[in-house]
Amino acid sequence: MACFQHSEAFSFQVATEDQAETDRLWQAIVGNGGQASACGWCKDKWGLSWQITPRVLTEALADPDRVAAKRVFDAMMGMVKIDIAGIEKARRGCEKQP
Repeated sequence: MACFQHSEAFSFQVATEDQAETDRLWQAIVGNGGQASACGWCKDKWGLSWQITPRVLTEALADPDRVAAKRVFDAMMGMVKIDIAGIEKARRGCEKQP
């Protein structure tokens, strides 16, 4: 009997409204046998890939100010679960906190 393996070629993206919703969904996946990855990606216990994406992130990445959008992208690349406060700071151009 062959066993089907999931791949990142198929994934779910969930747009969240705030940090509380982002945290709740993240915990529901990662905290129940899943695995955290990078940039808001995680896998559930069955190996399906999910991207938990706050709407703030999507909007910031599409900012017409391409320098601000690049700062947001760079901040996102350093995150596992997306931190909305960190995204907003990057968009405004605030320096990283130690």
